[in-house]
Amino acid sequence: PHTPTTTRANDPTNKIFYKGKSDDFIVFVNDAATLQNWKNDSSIPLAEVVNGWKIFVTHKHGSQGVLDGASKASLENEFGTHNDEECVRKILEGGDLQGYTQRE
Repeated sequence: PHTPTTTRANDPTNKIFYKGKSDDFIVFVNDAATLQNWKNDSSIPLAEVVNGWKIFVTHKHGSQGVLDGASKASLENEFGTHNDEECVRKILEGGDLQGYTQRE
């Protein structure tokens, strides 16, 4: 069976929604508690916080739209780098946690 490379934003999972200048970014996290622990203790490895090392863009459709993987160019435009770890860190620090499936 064919598995699409895009992800539906309303999958029941915790996500960080980061409203950027040119696009909005989403990173999935394992749970709110781990995220909070990481914010208080940056020695916790990011790998324990993030659910899959993938940064998504919403194409300005908000957190409920179809998500595509963020391109190096879009990361560079927003964060001044396309280093995944740096971008993820900035998204986690500056974004809003959105919990399980939400209807707007």
